[in-house]
Amino acid sequence: MNKLLIAFVFSVLALACGQNAFAQAASDAASAASAMAASAPVATASAADASASAASAAAAAASAPVPNKGDVAWMIVATALVIMMSVPALALFYGGLVRSKNMLSVLMQVFVTFSMIVVLWCLYGYSLAFSEGNAFVGGFDRVFMKGMFDAATGTFSMAATFSKGVYIPELLYLAFQATFAAITCCLIVGAFAERMKFSAVLAFMVLWFTFSYCPIAHMVWFWEGPDAYASKAVADAVAAKAGLAFQWGALDFAGGTVVHINSAVAGLVGAFMVGKRLGYGKEAFTPHSVTLTMVGAALLWVGWFGFNAGSALEAGNTAVLAFINTFSATAAAVLAWSIGETIFKGKASMVGAASGAVAGLVAITPACGNVGLMGALVVGFVAGFACLWGVNWLKKLLGADDSLDVFGVHGVGGIVGALLTGVFNTQLLGGPGQVTDWVTATVGSVPILDQVWIQFKTICLTIVWSGVVSLIAYKLVDMTIGLRVNEEDEREGLDITSHGETAYHN
Repeated sequence: MNKLLIAFVFSVLALACGQNAFAQAASDAASAASAMAASAPVATASAADASASAASAAAAAASAPVPNKGDVAWMIVATALVIMMSVPALALFYGGLVRSKNMLSVLMQVFVTFSMIVVLWCLYGYSLAFSEGNAFVGGFDRVFMKGMFDAATGTFSMAATFSKGVYIPELLYLAFQATFAAITCCLIVGAFAERMKFSAVLAFMVLWFTFSYCPIAHMVWFWEGPDAYASKAVADAVAAKAGLAFQWGALDFAGGTVVHINSAVAGLVGAFMVGKRLGYGKEAFTPHSVTLTMVGAALLWVGWFGFNAGSALEAGNTAVLAFINTFSATAAAVLAWSIGETIFKGKASMVGAASGAVAGLVAITPACGNVGLMGALVVGFVAGFACLWGVNWLKKLLGADDSLDVFGVHGVGGIVGALLTGVFNTQLLGGPGQVTDWVTATVGSVPILDQVWIQFKTICLTIVWSGVVSLIAYKLVDMTIGLRVNEEDEREGLDITSHGETAYHN
Protein backbone atom coordinates (compact mmCIF):
# COMPACT_ATOMS: atom_id res chain seq x y z
CA MET A 1 0.00 0.00 0.00
CA ASN A 2 2.84 2.40 0.85
CA LYS A 3 4.55 1.62 -2.47
CA LEU A 4 1.30 2.33 -4.27
CA LEU A 5 0.95 5.68 -2.48
CA ILE A 6 4.54 6.68 -3.32
CA ALA A 7 4.05 5.78 -6.97
CA PHE A 8 0.75 7.65 -7.02
CA VAL A 9 2.24 10.82 -5.53
CA PHE A 10 5.16 10.88 -7.95
CA SER A 11 2.88 10.28 -10.92
CA VAL A 12 0.81 13.29 -9.90
CA LEU A 13 3.95 15.39 -9.53
CA ALA A 14 4.96 14.40 -13.03
CA LEU A 15 1.51 15.28 -14.35
CA ALA A 16 1.48 18.64 -12.54
CA CYS A 17 4.90 19.76 -13.59
CA GLY A 18 4.70 18.32 -17.10
CA GLN A 19 7.37 16.79 -19.26
CA ASN A 20 8.30 20.18 -20.65
CA ALA A 21 9.12 21.52 -17.21
CA PHE A 22 11.43 18.61 -16.44
CA ALA A 23 12.99 18.92 -19.86
CA GLN A 24 13.54 22.62 -19.26
CA ALA A 25 15.14 21.89 -15.89
CA ALA A 26 17.46 19.35 -17.50
CA SER A 27 18.30 21.83 -20.24
CA ASP A 28 19.09 24.52 -17.67
CA ALA A 29 21.34 22.11 -15.79
CA ALA A 30 23.15 21.17 -18.98
CA SER A 31 23.59 24.83 -19.91
CA ALA A 32 24.95 25.60 -16.47
CA ALA A 33 27.41 22.71 -16.73
CA SER A 34 28.55 23.89 -20.15
CA ALA A 35 29.01 27.43 -18.85
CA MET A 36 31.09 26.15 -15.94
CA ALA A 37 33.22 24.06 -18.26
CA ALA A 38 33.73 27.01 -20.59
CA SER A 39 34.80 29.26 -17.74
CA ALA A 40 37.13 26.69 -16.17
CA PRO A 41 40.43 28.02 -17.60
CA VAL A 42 40.20 31.22 -15.56
CA ALA A 43 43.93 31.80 -15.89
CA THR A 44 43.54 32.53 -19.61
CA ALA A 45 40.98 35.30 -19.07
CA SER A 46 42.38 38.79 -19.37
CA ALA A 47 42.33 41.25 -16.50
CA ALA A 48 40.23 43.57 -18.63
CA ASP A 49 37.58 40.88 -19.13
CA ALA A 50 37.49 40.15 -15.41
CA SER A 51 37.19 43.84 -14.61
CA ALA A 52 34.37 44.31 -17.12
CA SER A 53 32.50 41.31 -15.72
CA ALA A 54 32.82 42.60 -12.16
CA ALA A 55 31.62 46.04 -13.22
CA SER A 56 28.63 44.55 -15.01
CA ALA A 57 27.66 42.49 -11.96
CA ALA A 58 28.03 45.53 -9.70
CA ALA A 59 25.86 47.63 -12.01
CA ALA A 60 23.16 44.96 -12.09
CA ALA A 61 23.18 44.69 -8.30
CA ALA A 62 22.98 48.47 -7.93
CA SER A 63 19.94 48.70 -10.25
CA ALA A 64 17.98 45.98 -8.46
CA PRO A 65 15.12 47.11 -6.20
CA VAL A 66 16.13 47.31 -2.55
CA PRO A 67 13.41 46.13 -0.15
CA ASN A 68 12.67 48.04 3.02
CA LYS A 69 14.12 46.21 6.03
CA GLY A 70 11.02 46.92 8.08
CA ASP A 71 8.77 45.30 5.45
CA VAL A 72 11.07 42.27 5.27
CA ALA A 73 11.17 41.89 9.06
CA TRP A 74 7.39 42.16 9.32
CA MET A 75 6.80 39.58 6.59
CA ILE A 76 9.18 37.11 8.25
CA VAL A 77 7.24 37.49 11.50
CA ALA A 78 3.89 37.22 9.67
CA THR A 79 5.03 34.00 7.96
CA ALA A 80 6.05 32.48 11.29
CA LEU A 81 2.67 33.45 12.77
CA VAL A 82 0.81 31.67 9.98
CA ILE A 83 2.91 28.55 10.54
CA MET A 84 1.76 28.66 14.16
CA MET A 85 -1.84 28.78 12.92
CA SER A 86 -1.52 25.28 11.53
CA VAL A 87 0.96 23.68 13.88
CA PRO A 88 0.02 23.81 16.70
CA ALA A 89 -3.12 26.01 16.61
CA LEU A 90 -5.37 24.24 14.10
CA ALA A 91 -4.10 20.82 15.16
CA LEU A 92 -5.04 21.48 18.80
CA PHE A 93 -8.37 23.09 17.89
CA TYR A 94 -9.36 20.08 15.78
CA GLY A 95 -7.75 17.53 18.09
CA GLY A 96 -9.67 18.68 21.13
CA LEU A 97 -12.97 18.30 19.28
CA VAL A 98 -12.57 14.61 18.39
CA ARG A 99 -12.71 11.59 20.69
CA SER A 100 -9.52 10.73 22.57
CA LYS A 101 -8.92 7.58 20.50
CA ASN A 102 -8.54 9.76 17.38
CA MET A 103 -6.63 12.72 18.82
CA LEU A 104 -3.23 11.63 17.51
CA SER A 105 -4.58 10.85 14.04
CA VAL A 106 -5.85 14.42 13.67
CA LEU A 107 -2.51 15.84 14.83
CA MET A 108 -0.71 13.64 12.32
CA GLN A 109 -3.00 14.50 9.44
CA VAL A 110 -2.55 18.23 10.05
CA PHE A 111 1.19 18.03 10.74
CA VAL A 112 2.12 15.82 7.77
CA THR A 113 -0.29 17.50 5.34
CA PHE A 114 1.19 20.89 6.21
CA SER A 115 4.73 19.60 5.65
CA MET A 116 3.91 17.86 2.37
CA ILE A 117 2.17 20.90 0.87
CA VAL A 118 5.11 23.16 1.74
CA VAL A 119 7.38 20.82 -0.24
CA LEU A 120 4.99 20.66 -3.20
CA TRP A 121 4.63 24.44 -3.11
CA CYS A 122 8.37 24.87 -3.48
CA LEU A 123 8.57 22.28 -6.26
CA TYR A 124 5.74 23.47 -8.50
CA GLY A 125 2.77 24.94 -6.61
CA TYR A 126 4.10 28.48 -6.38
CA SER A 127 4.78 28.50 -10.09
CA LEU A 128 1.27 27.30 -10.95
CA ALA A 129 -0.26 29.96 -8.71
CA PHE A 130 2.00 32.99 -9.11
CA SER A 131 3.71 32.92 -12.48
CA GLU A 132 2.32 34.09 -15.79
CA GLY A 133 0.22 31.53 -17.62
CA ASN A 134 -3.39 32.12 -18.58
CA ALA A 135 -6.48 33.38 -16.77
CA PHE A 136 -6.95 30.06 -14.96
CA VAL A 137 -3.50 28.80 -13.97
CA GLY A 138 0.12 29.90 -14.02
CA GLY A 139 3.02 28.47 -15.97
CA PHE A 140 6.31 26.75 -15.16
CA ASP A 141 8.61 29.77 -14.92
CA ARG A 142 9.21 29.19 -11.21
CA VAL A 143 9.21 25.38 -11.07
CA PHE A 144 11.82 24.20 -8.54
CA MET A 145 12.11 27.88 -7.46
CA LYS A 146 13.99 28.59 -10.67
CA GLY A 147 15.25 32.14 -11.22
CA MET A 148 14.81 33.43 -7.68
CA PHE A 149 18.49 34.00 -6.94
CA ASP A 150 21.14 35.49 -9.19
CA ALA A 151 24.49 34.05 -8.17
CA ALA A 152 26.37 36.50 -10.41
CA THR A 153 25.07 39.55 -8.55
CA GLY A 154 24.26 37.89 -5.24
CA THR A 155 20.72 39.30 -5.33
CA PHE A 156 17.25 37.82 -4.90
CA SER A 157 14.48 38.37 -7.41
CA MET A 158 11.86 40.75 -6.07
CA ALA A 159 8.09 40.36 -5.68
CA ALA A 160 5.73 43.30 -6.09
CA THR A 161 3.58 44.58 -3.25
CA PHE A 162 0.55 46.86 -3.63
CA SER A 163 2.57 50.11 -3.74
CA LYS A 164 4.53 51.36 -6.72
CA GLY A 165 8.27 50.98 -6.24
CA VAL A 166 7.94 48.81 -3.11
CA TYR A 167 9.19 45.21 -3.22
CA ILE A 168 10.01 42.28 -0.97
CA PRO A 169 12.29 39.32 -1.80
CA GLU A 170 10.37 36.82 -3.89
CA LEU A 171 11.62 33.94 -1.76
CA LEU A 172 9.97 35.57 1.24
CA TYR A 173 6.72 35.96 -0.68
CA LEU A 174 6.98 32.29 -1.69
CA ALA A 175 7.39 31.28 1.97
CA PHE A 176 4.47 33.44 3.08
CA GLN A 177 2.16 32.03 0.42
CA ALA A 178 3.34 28.48 1.19
CA THR A 179 1.77 28.78 4.63
CA PHE A 180 -1.55 29.74 3.03
CA ALA A 181 -1.53 26.75 0.70
CA ALA A 182 -0.60 24.39 3.53
CA ILE A 183 -3.18 25.55 6.07
CA THR A 184 -5.92 25.50 3.41
CA CYS A 185 -5.34 21.80 2.86
CA CYS A 186 -5.17 21.20 6.62
CA LEU A 187 -8.60 22.78 7.09
CA ILE A 188 -10.19 20.03 4.98
CA VAL A 189 -9.07 17.37 7.48
CA GLY A 190 -11.79 18.37 9.95
CA ALA A 191 -14.62 17.32 7.61
CA PHE A 192 -13.73 13.61 7.45
CA ALA A 193 -11.94 13.28 10.80
CA GLU A 194 -12.07 9.90 12.61
CA ARG A 195 -12.64 7.61 9.63
CA MET A 196 -10.37 8.26 6.62
CA LYS A 197 -7.17 6.37 5.80
CA PHE A 198 -3.99 8.33 6.40
CA SER A 199 -2.58 7.36 2.99
CA ALA A 200 -5.85 8.39 1.33
CA VAL A 201 -5.75 11.77 3.06
CA LEU A 202 -2.28 12.50 1.67
CA ALA A 203 -3.08 11.25 -1.84
CA PHE A 204 -6.22 13.40 -1.98
CA MET A 205 -4.30 16.45 -0.76
CA VAL A 206 -1.77 16.13 -3.59
CA LEU A 207 -4.51 16.06 -6.21
CA TRP A 208 -6.66 18.78 -4.68
CA PHE A 209 -3.74 21.11 -4.02
CA THR A 210 -2.52 20.75 -7.60
CA PHE A 211 -5.81 21.10 -9.43
CA SER A 212 -7.92 23.25 -7.09
CA TYR A 213 -5.85 25.37 -4.71
CA CYS A 214 -3.20 26.49 -7.21
CA PRO A 215 -5.66 27.49 -9.97
CA ILE A 216 -8.02 29.29 -7.57
CA ALA A 217 -5.08 31.18 -6.02
CA HIS A 218 -3.96 32.18 -9.51
CA MET A 219 -7.42 33.27 -10.60
CA VAL A 220 -8.03 35.44 -7.53
CA TRP A 221 -4.59 36.79 -6.63
CA PHE A 222 -2.20 36.76 -9.59
CA TRP A 223 -1.33 40.03 -11.31
CA GLU A 224 1.79 41.73 -12.64
CA GLY A 225 2.08 44.24 -9.79
CA PRO A 226 1.48 48.02 -9.74
CA ASP A 227 4.70 48.99 -11.51
CA ALA A 228 3.63 47.04 -14.59
CA TYR A 229 0.91 49.66 -15.13
CA ALA A 230 3.43 52.16 -16.43
CA SER A 231 1.09 53.99 -18.80
CA LYS A 232 -2.42 54.00 -20.23
CA ALA A 233 -1.08 52.37 -23.38
CA VAL A 234 -0.03 49.17 -21.62
CA ALA A 235 -2.69 49.01 -18.88
CA ASP A 236 -5.14 46.83 -20.79
CA ALA A 237 -2.46 44.38 -21.88
CA VAL A 238 -1.12 44.10 -18.33
CA ALA A 239 -4.60 43.61 -16.86
CA ALA A 240 -5.28 40.82 -19.36
CA LYS A 241 -2.40 38.79 -17.88
CA ALA A 242 -3.98 38.66 -14.42
CA GLY A 243 -6.06 35.81 -13.04
CA LEU A 244 -9.69 35.58 -14.10
CA ALA A 245 -11.29 36.79 -10.84
CA PHE A 246 -8.66 39.51 -10.45
CA GLN A 247 -9.64 40.77 -13.90
CA TRP A 248 -13.26 40.86 -12.74
CA GLY A 249 -12.22 43.08 -9.84
CA ALA A 250 -12.78 40.56 -7.04
CA LEU A 251 -11.72 41.65 -3.54
CA ASP A 252 -10.21 38.91 -1.40
CA PHE A 253 -7.60 40.43 0.87
CA ALA A 254 -6.36 37.27 2.59
CA GLY A 255 -8.30 34.26 1.34
CA GLY A 256 -12.07 34.19 1.87
CA THR A 257 -12.50 32.39 -1.45
CA VAL A 258 -9.01 30.96 -2.01
CA VAL A 259 -8.65 29.50 1.49
CA HIS A 260 -11.97 29.15 3.28
CA ILE A 261 -14.68 28.57 0.67
CA ASN A 262 -12.25 26.50 -1.38
CA SER A 263 -11.40 24.16 1.52
CA ALA A 264 -14.96 24.10 2.89
CA VAL A 265 -16.38 22.80 -0.38
CA ALA A 266 -13.66 20.13 -0.53
CA GLY A 267 -14.49 19.14 3.03
CA LEU A 268 -18.22 18.93 2.37
CA VAL A 269 -17.71 16.76 -0.72
CA GLY A 270 -15.38 14.57 1.36
CA ALA A 271 -17.96 14.18 4.11
CA PHE A 272 -20.43 12.87 1.54
CA MET A 273 -17.91 10.66 -0.26
CA VAL A 274 -16.36 9.07 2.84
CA GLY A 275 -19.70 8.59 4.56
CA LYS A 276 -20.90 9.05 8.11
CA ARG A 277 -19.01 7.86 11.16
CA LEU A 278 -20.16 4.62 12.75
CA GLY A 279 -22.86 5.48 15.26
CA TYR A 280 -23.45 8.97 13.88
CA GLY A 281 -26.81 10.22 15.09
CA LYS A 282 -27.05 7.39 17.64
CA GLU A 283 -23.97 7.92 19.81
CA ALA A 284 -22.69 11.10 21.46
CA PHE A 285 -19.56 12.39 19.74
CA THR A 286 -18.47 14.81 22.43
CA PRO A 287 -15.14 16.68 22.33
CA HIS A 288 -12.58 14.91 24.50
CA SER A 289 -10.77 18.12 25.53
CA VAL A 290 -12.53 21.48 25.35
CA THR A 291 -9.45 22.94 27.04
CA LEU A 292 -7.24 22.05 24.07
CA THR A 293 -9.87 23.39 21.68
CA MET A 294 -9.90 26.72 23.50
CA VAL A 295 -6.09 26.88 23.47
CA GLY A 296 -6.12 26.11 19.75
CA ALA A 297 -8.71 28.82 19.05
CA ALA A 298 -6.70 31.38 21.03
CA LEU A 299 -3.53 30.51 19.13
CA LEU A 300 -5.45 30.75 15.87
CA TRP A 301 -6.55 34.26 16.81
CA VAL A 302 -2.95 35.33 17.47
CA GLY A 303 -1.58 33.63 14.36
CA TRP A 304 -4.33 35.11 12.20
CA PHE A 305 -2.78 38.56 12.61
CA GLY A 306 0.08 37.28 10.47
CA PHE A 307 -2.39 35.75 8.04
CA ASN A 308 -4.44 38.93 7.56
CA ALA A 309 -2.15 41.85 8.38
CA GLY A 310 0.71 40.06 6.61
CA SER A 311 -1.34 40.01 3.41
CA ALA A 312 -0.71 43.76 3.11
CA LEU A 313 2.87 42.71 2.19
CA GLU A 314 4.15 45.90 3.81
CA ALA A 315 4.43 47.30 7.34
CA GLY A 316 2.12 50.24 6.63
CA ASN A 317 -1.38 51.64 7.03
CA THR A 318 -3.14 48.75 5.30
CA ALA A 319 -1.46 46.24 7.63
CA VAL A 320 -2.68 48.28 10.61
CA LEU A 321 -6.22 48.35 9.21
CA ALA A 322 -6.17 44.59 8.65
CA PHE A 323 -4.82 44.09 12.18
CA ILE A 324 -7.49 46.07 14.01
CA ASN A 325 -10.27 44.66 11.81
CA THR A 326 -9.12 41.13 12.58
CA PHE A 327 -9.00 41.98 16.29
CA SER A 328 -12.45 43.58 16.50
CA ALA A 329 -14.42 41.37 14.11
CA THR A 330 -13.31 38.23 15.93
CA ALA A 331 -14.39 39.65 19.29
CA ALA A 332 -17.76 40.60 17.80
CA ALA A 333 -18.27 37.09 16.44
CA VAL A 334 -17.53 35.51 19.84
CA LEU A 335 -20.20 37.70 21.40
CA ALA A 336 -22.70 37.00 18.62
CA TRP A 337 -22.25 33.21 18.83
CA SER A 338 -22.55 33.26 22.63
CA ILE A 339 -25.70 35.41 22.47
CA GLY A 340 -27.16 33.12 19.83
CA GLU A 341 -26.49 29.99 21.88
CA THR A 342 -28.07 31.60 24.93
CA ILE A 343 -31.19 32.49 22.94
CA PHE A 344 -31.65 29.15 21.19
CA LYS A 345 -30.09 26.68 23.64
CA GLY A 346 -30.36 28.44 26.96
CA LYS A 347 -26.61 28.40 27.69
CA ALA A 348 -23.44 29.71 26.05
CA SER A 349 -20.72 27.05 25.68
CA MET A 350 -16.94 27.20 25.52
CA VAL A 351 -16.93 25.18 22.30
CA GLY A 352 -19.39 27.73 20.92
CA ALA A 353 -17.25 30.70 21.94
CA ALA A 354 -14.18 29.09 20.36
CA SER A 355 -16.15 28.32 17.20
CA GLY A 356 -17.40 31.91 17.16
CA ALA A 357 -13.84 33.18 17.25
CA VAL A 358 -12.94 31.05 14.23
CA ALA A 359 -16.12 32.17 12.44
CA GLY A 360 -15.16 35.82 12.93
CA LEU A 361 -11.61 35.19 11.77
CA VAL A 362 -12.86 33.41 8.66
CA ALA A 363 -15.39 36.11 7.73
CA ILE A 364 -13.03 39.04 8.20
CA THR A 365 -10.29 37.38 6.15
CA PRO A 366 -11.43 38.66 2.72
CA ALA A 367 -12.53 41.98 4.23
CA CYS A 368 -9.75 42.87 6.70
CA GLY A 369 -7.91 45.31 4.45
CA ASN A 370 -10.97 46.19 2.41
CA VAL A 371 -13.47 47.53 4.97
CA GLY A 372 -13.55 50.19 7.67
CA LEU A 373 -13.68 49.64 11.43
CA MET A 374 -17.47 49.67 11.79
CA GLY A 375 -17.80 47.46 8.74
CA ALA A 376 -15.52 44.92 10.43
CA LEU A 377 -17.73 44.81 13.52
CA VAL A 378 -20.79 44.17 11.35
CA VAL A 379 -18.94 41.41 9.49
CA GLY A 380 -18.05 39.77 12.82
CA PHE A 381 -21.54 39.96 14.31
CA VAL A 382 -23.23 38.65 11.17
CA ALA A 383 -20.70 35.83 10.85
CA GLY A 384 -21.21 34.75 14.45
CA PHE A 385 -24.95 34.27 13.98
CA ALA A 386 -24.64 32.90 10.42
CA CYS A 387 -22.09 30.23 11.34
CA LEU A 388 -24.10 29.22 14.41
CA TRP A 389 -26.93 28.57 11.96
CA GLY A 390 -24.52 26.76 9.65
CA VAL A 391 -23.30 24.21 12.20
CA ASN A 392 -26.74 23.50 13.65
CA TRP A 393 -29.53 23.91 11.08
CA LEU A 394 -27.72 23.91 7.73
CA LYS A 395 -25.74 20.82 8.73
CA LYS A 396 -28.98 18.91 9.40
CA LEU A 397 -30.42 20.15 6.13
CA LEU A 398 -27.42 18.92 4.14
CA GLY A 399 -27.33 15.57 5.95
CA ALA A 400 -23.54 15.19 5.76
CA ASP A 401 -21.37 14.12 8.68
CA ASP A 402 -19.01 17.09 8.51
CA SER A 403 -17.19 16.03 11.67
CA LEU A 404 -15.79 19.37 12.81
CA ASP A 405 -18.11 21.68 10.87
CA VAL A 406 -15.68 22.78 8.21
CA PHE A 407 -18.42 23.91 5.86
CA GLY A 408 -20.61 25.37 8.59
CA VAL A 409 -17.82 27.66 9.77
CA HIS A 410 -15.39 28.12 6.88
CA GLY A 411 -17.91 27.83 4.07
CA VAL A 412 -20.67 29.94 5.57
CA GLY A 413 -18.21 32.38 7.17
CA GLY A 414 -16.23 32.72 3.94
CA ILE A 415 -19.37 33.43 1.90
CA VAL A 416 -20.64 36.00 4.43
CA GLY A 417 -17.27 37.74 4.54
CA ALA A 418 -16.82 37.79 0.77
CA LEU A 419 -20.26 39.28 0.15
CA LEU A 420 -20.02 41.87 2.93
CA THR A 421 -16.62 42.92 1.58
CA GLY A 422 -18.49 44.11 -1.48
CA VAL A 423 -20.85 46.11 0.73
CA PHE A 424 -18.48 47.79 3.18
CA ASN A 425 -15.54 48.46 0.87
CA THR A 426 -17.20 51.62 -0.40
CA GLN A 427 -16.03 54.90 1.10
CA LEU A 428 -19.70 55.83 1.60
CA LEU A 429 -19.81 53.29 4.45
CA GLY A 430 -16.42 54.07 5.95
CA GLY A 431 -14.41 51.67 3.80
CA PRO A 432 -11.01 52.45 2.27
CA GLY A 433 -12.27 52.00 -1.28
CA GLN A 434 -9.99 50.47 -3.87
CA VAL A 435 -7.54 51.46 -6.57
CA THR A 436 -9.62 52.18 -9.65
CA ASP A 437 -6.68 53.20 -11.87
CA TRP A 438 -3.31 51.53 -11.26
CA VAL A 439 -1.50 53.83 -13.70
CA THR A 440 -2.11 56.84 -11.44
CA ALA A 441 -2.89 54.81 -8.27
CA THR A 442 -6.23 56.61 -8.01
CA VAL A 443 -8.46 55.38 -5.18
CA GLY A 444 -12.23 55.34 -5.53
CA SER A 445 -15.32 53.22 -4.89
CA VAL A 446 -17.16 50.76 -7.10
CA PRO A 447 -20.98 50.91 -6.72
CA ILE A 448 -22.04 48.48 -3.98
CA LEU A 449 -24.32 46.31 -6.11
CA ASP A 450 -21.67 46.05 -8.82
CA GLN A 451 -19.01 44.94 -6.33
CA VAL A 452 -21.34 42.49 -4.58
CA TRP A 453 -22.12 40.93 -7.98
CA ILE A 454 -18.38 40.51 -8.65
CA GLN A 455 -17.95 38.92 -5.21
CA PHE A 456 -20.89 36.59 -5.86
CA LYS A 457 -19.45 35.47 -9.21
CA THR A 458 -16.11 34.71 -7.55
CA ILE A 459 -17.83 32.69 -4.81
CA CYS A 460 -19.70 30.65 -7.42
CA LEU A 461 -16.52 30.10 -9.42
CA THR A 462 -14.75 28.81 -6.31
CA ILE A 463 -17.61 26.52 -5.27
CA VAL A 464 -17.97 24.93 -8.70
CA TRP A 465 -14.24 24.57 -9.34
CA SER A 466 -13.42 23.11 -5.93
CA GLY A 467 -16.51 20.90 -5.98
CA VAL A 468 -15.70 19.31 -9.33
CA VAL A 469 -11.99 18.83 -8.57
CA SER A 470 -12.78 17.40 -5.14
CA LEU A 471 -15.31 14.92 -6.48
CA ILE A 472 -12.87 13.62 -9.09
CA ALA A 473 -9.95 13.51 -6.64
CA TYR A 474 -11.89 11.58 -3.97
CA LYS A 475 -13.11 9.14 -6.60
CA LEU A 476 -9.61 8.50 -7.93
CA VAL A 477 -8.25 7.92 -4.44
CA ASP A 478 -11.16 5.62 -3.59
CA MET A 479 -10.52 3.56 -6.73
CA THR A 480 -6.79 3.18 -6.04
CA ILE A 481 -6.25 3.28 -2.28
CA GLY A 482 -9.69 3.33 -0.75
CA LEU A 483 -10.96 6.25 1.28
CA ARG A 484 -12.12 4.70 4.51
CA VAL A 485 -10.60 2.49 7.21
CA ASN A 486 -12.42 -0.76 7.96
CA GLU A 487 -15.12 -0.95 10.61
CA GLU A 488 -12.93 -2.66 13.21
CA ASP A 489 -10.18 -0.05 12.91
CA GLU A 490 -12.68 2.79 13.14
CA ARG A 491 -14.17 1.39 16.33
CA GLU A 492 -10.78 0.91 17.93
CA GLY A 493 -9.64 4.39 16.91
CA LEU A 494 -7.21 5.67 14.30
CA ASP A 495 -4.45 6.49 16.77
CA ILE A 496 -3.58 2.85 17.31
CA THR A 497 -4.73 1.34 14.02
CA SER A 498 -3.19 3.95 11.71
CA HIS A 499 -0.17 5.13 13.68
CA GLY A 500 0.55 2.56 16.37
CA GLU A 501 0.52 5.19 19.10
CA THR A 502 -1.89 6.80 21.49
CA ALA A 503 -2.22 10.44 22.45
CA TYR A 504 -2.66 9.54 26.11
CA HIS A 505 -1.47 6.77 28.41
CA ASN A 506 -3.52 5.91 31.47
